[in-house]
Amino acid sequence: MALKDYRGLRRILDEIREWPQVYMFKFIVPNQYGKVDKVVSLLPETGKVSFNHTKSLHYVAVTCKAEMHHPDDIVKITQEATAIEGVLAL
Repeated sequence: MALKDYRGLRRILDEIREWPQVYMFKFIVPNQYGKVDKVVSLLPETGKVSFNHTKSLHYVAVTCKAEMHHPDDIVKITQEATAIEGVLAL
């Protein structure tokens, strides 16, 4: 996604006046070619990560709740994750 596609997310995050905040990342990831591991490697190490597979096991919902210190960090992680082919951010 282009940077402009994250303007809405950035605007919402900028409205939050007190940081750090707990933020929940959620991505739908194809269960192939190590993509789940790639997404997890982008997430904060201090976050609590959980996984939920579809019945067909073709996709994995990756959720991470982590304390984030700045909106830029959230946007960066989201951009990097969605740059992986087939990954969707929710």
